Amino acid sequence: MKDEKRETATAVARPDAVGFVLAGGQSSRMGQDKALLLFDGQPLVVHALSILSQAGLSVAIAGARPSARVTLEAFAPVVEDPEPGLGPLAGICNALASTSARYAVFVPVDVPLLPPALIGFLLHRAKITGRAATVSALAGIDQTFPAVLDRDVLPTLKAALESRRGGCYSAFQAAAASLGQLVNSVAVEMLVQSGQIVHPLGLPPFRWFLNLNTPGDVEEAEALSRSRMP
Repeated sequence: MKDEKRETATAVARPDAVGFVLAGGQSSRMGQDKALLLFDGQPLVVHALSILSQAGLSVAIAGARPSARVTLEAFAPVVEDPEPGLGPLAGICNALASTSARYAVFVPVDVPLLPPALIGFLLHRAKITGRAATVSALAGIDQTFPAVLDRDVLPTLKAALESRRGGCYSAFQAAAASLGQLVNSVAVEMLVQSGQIVHPLGLPPFRWFLNLNTPGDVEEAEALSRSRMP
């Protein structure tokens, strides 16, 4: 009941936006399904969903493999992937097709150190600029995720998926270009320097995007989390 009340409250807070956790990777380097891997005592998927819900979004899971769907449905609604194995872009397309919200925010399941405030800022920037694709940049390099996408980009993303050329970021670029735009890039260092974002653990921006691809990555992230706890 508590979770249901929370989802209702967040949906009211941002009725024009929804958050999706991308949880369809093969996890070959990790050796097990990353979505269910414990990090700080909870599955990674719980951390990813929490990042989005703390940013005021209703949440769902996209891109999950059929074998994991039943398990993941215990945490949040799962968007069915009718053709598994096509990568995160397929999960994004299916997620966009499943919602009537104008904006969709996508985070990978394996980046538990992202601050929720960054999600909120990117969504705000997308709304005030009207850009179709909004991402963050670290040291001048655009980060593919988290990403805020206008639902209008769906046809171009589908075309990119069908062509099997390029990855998610190149698809975002093509989608923005189809609307006469560039990808909207926000420098995270400037957000920190200006005091617009403070990481809840006090971590510097270059730590926020640590992907947990191997057991060693998990150990590093947990060490960072413990070292910054009050």
